[in-house]
Amino acid sequence: MQDNKKFKLVSSKKTRYLLPNILTLAGVCLGISSIKFSIDGNFSLAVIFILFAAILDALDGRVARLIKGTSEFGKELDSLTDFVSFGIAPAFILFFWELNNYGKLGWAITLIYSVCCVLRLARFNLTKINDSQIWKNNYFEGVPSPAGGLLILMPLIFELANFDFNYNFKNLTPYLTVIVAVLLVSKVPTLSLKKISISPKSTVFILLGIGTIFISLLFYTFKTLIIFGIVYLLSIPISFIMFKNHSKKENSETTDDDHEDVL
Repeated sequence: MQDNKKFKLVSSKKTRYLLPNILTLAGVCLGISSIKFSIDGNFSLAVIFILFAAILDALDGRVARLIKGTSEFGKELDSLTDFVSFGIAPAFILFFWELNNYGKLGWAITLIYSVCCVLRLARFNLTKINDSQIWKNNYFEGVPSPAGGLLILMPLIFELANFDFNYNFKNLTPYLTVIVAVLLVSKVPTLSLKKISISPKSTVFILLGIGTIFISLLFYTFKTLIIFGIVYLLSIPISFIMFKNHSKKENSETTDDDHEDVL
C-alpha cells in the first residue's frame, strides 16, 4: 500500500524562505495600493503605505539573513518589489498630486525618476564586493530606492504636516524629483548600516530609540518623516567623507604592505 503524498508548497527544509518573501510581497501590495489611494486623492494614506512598504523592505532582508532564508529568488523578488513600491508608486503619487499641473514636462519628470530607479536597482543587483573590501558593505552606491521614494515625497509630506513657513514647497517638487533621480544613479556613497555591530551594553538604548521613533511615527507621522528626510540628506555628505577616509586608509595600508614585500 502506497503512502499518500501530501501537497507541499515548499519542502519542509525550505520553509524558512517563505517569511522573507511574504514580507516582500506585502511590500509590493502596499506600493500598488498607495497608487490607488493617490488616484482617489487620499494622499495621506498613500504616503503612509509607502512608509510601511519601506519598513517591510528594511525587515525582509534582515529577517532572511537572521533565519538563513536568503535566496536568489528572494533577491530578484526584492528588486522587483522595490521598483514598484519606490520607483513607480511615489512618482505616480507626485504626478497625481502636483506634477500633472506641469503637463508633458511633469510626465517626463515622472518617467525620468522611474527610469533612474530601475537603473539603480539593476546596478545594485550586479554589484559584487571583494572579500578584501568587505567594509564597503556598510555603504550603498547612490541613494537606495526606498530612501529616494520617501525623499521625493517630502514636499507632499511637508504639506500634510501642516507646517507654516509662508512658502509653497509644492514649487520644489519637480526640482527635488530630478535631483533625487540623479542621486539614485550616482556613485555617491551613502550609509547602509548592513554590517554595523552593536555592543550588548548599547542594546537597551537602541531599543529605547526604536520605541521613541515608533511612538513619534504613530502620533506625529508626517512631522517625524520630515525630520528623517532632513537627517538623511545631512548624512549624505558625512557618509561621503567617511567613505573617502576609509578608502584612503585602505590604500595607504596596501601601499605599506607592498613596500614591505619589496624589502
